[in-house]
Amino acid sequence: MPKGSYSFTTPIYYVNAAPHLGTAYTTIAADTVARYQRMNGYDVAFVTGLDEHGQKVADTAAGHGMTPQAWCDSMEPAFREAWDLLDITYTDFVRTTEARHARTVQRFWTDLYEKGFLYKGAYEGWYCVHEETYYAESDLEKDESGILVCPDCKRPVQEASGEENWFFKLSDFQEQLLAFYDENPGFIKPETRRNEVTSFVRGGLKDLSISRSTFDWGVPLPFDEGHVAYVWADALLAYITGIGYADEGRPGEFDARWPMQYHFVGKDIIRFHCVIWPAMLMAAGLPITHTVFGHGFLLTKGEKMSKSKGNALRPSDLIEVFGVDAYRYYFMSDVQFGSDGSISMERMVQVYNADLANTWGNLCSRVFNMTEKYFDGKVPAVAPPFADAPNPLKDIADALYGHYDAAMGAVDFSAAVAAVQRLAGRVNLYVEESAPWNLAKQAEAASDLAFVIYNSLEAIRIIALYLAPFMPKTSSEVFRRLGLGDPSAITDIGQAGAWGGLPAGNPVETGDALFPRLDGEAVELA
Repeated sequence: MPKGSYSFTTPIYYVNAAPHLGTAYTTIAADTVARYQRMNGYDVAFVTGLDEHGQKVADTAAGHGMTPQAWCDSMEPAFREAWDLLDITYTDFVRTTEARHARTVQRFWTDLYEKGFLYKGAYEGWYCVHEETYYAESDLEKDESGILVCPDCKRPVQEASGEENWFFKLSDFQEQLLAFYDENPGFIKPETRRNEVTSFVRGGLKDLSISRSTFDWGVPLPFDEGHVAYVWADALLAYITGIGYADEGRPGEFDARWPMQYHFVGKDIIRFHCVIWPAMLMAAGLPITHTVFGHGFLLTKGEKMSKSKGNALRPSDLIEVFGVDAYRYYFMSDVQFGSDGSISMERMVQVYNADLANTWGNLCSRVFNMTEKYFDGKVPAVAPPFADAPNPLKDIADALYGHYDAAMGAVDFSAAVAAVQRLAGRVNLYVEESAPWNLAKQAEAASDLAFVIYNSLEAIRIIALYLAPFMPKTSSEVFRRLGLGDPSAITDIGQAGAWGGLPAGNPVETGDALFPRLDGEAVELA
């Protein structure tokens, strides 16, 4: 029986550009959680998808000589193919142009309309198409020519004076939101994001426009013909579409899955998720997601990666050099999730060689080769006198689940990997200290040799088990070489990680190097 539901989302990504390292970063983080919590016994719902409505999408499509729907349809494969390439195991991929999502949007906002949380008015202010956000003139900046520009993206804004909109009474929820933040200190992570949001709300909230009437590329609002849902009033609701809200074909799923454990988002959209979204849920009488985790930006040479700056690499560029698993490992282990992270090819090569080629891959090669040489490629049996003998590897392995589970529960991927690498480092030292090549020369040391090789193989099994959420293909290959099934099928990782789980007599295959060492000077992007 599963422990229960464990549900979370990535942002619903814009279709105005193909996936890049930033979108992949969020998605790999969510997938790492998905894979771990499945192995930890939970029934996982992992929702991602595409945000396909709004003026920005309509303008982008027109710029390509296409209808908005045709543009969106042309972009969908790029995302699905990227997530397939990165071994992403989402459970639902929501497109906001789908009929099931339109039902969600219409049901949700009709409910708030009937409850009196909406009113009709004229908007006076400025609108940034790129950020899809309204601003008061006092919020804007001026460029070198004196033109008013968006404070976030620095692009010119459009005057939206007199446009008829429907407004959500966001200002009514200011005190409720502040009380919620106080009562639920874990709702916004990391702490720096929480302080930012709390300060923003204390500064006063304005009612939110939730419709547009000047264009029609959006979900029509059933209570007023000619109005479509504003893009954020549409996209946020994709999270509940992905778990069956307003979907008669999935009875009971929404109630079982909501509220979710996490929304994983970039820090630039934290206010939408920590101010607007919880207020919408409060108005609807729905529970609020347990945690919004606003991670930092990926920086190259101190700058945020973006398409406009020309430094937004594609995941496939790096995968051609490092492979999928090393790519996943680097971004989850070396970039602290929550903080801005500076990335470079030089650092990727360094981490690859130190952690994967020298420590993990070399350990597997050495021990598998010695198993072949000394025990005909079979896991040796440990003689009874050794069962209770001092074993430094077992001591570390026995404590590993506790450290690892706590780190993964806190979405601290770097700490989780560090806990596993401590065991890997200790196994390498253990092999050097035990010197099985010397034991093999002494007939009377046969039991000692079997003890050392078994311990090393068993530690390798446990390391592969805990690295599986980060590097699924590599761990699957290590398990295969140990004569075991796929670790992703495990549903109790704590029990599976108990010492002694590797059966004696299992065939052990040597195989090629898991991570051939890279020459940093020769590495180039394809």
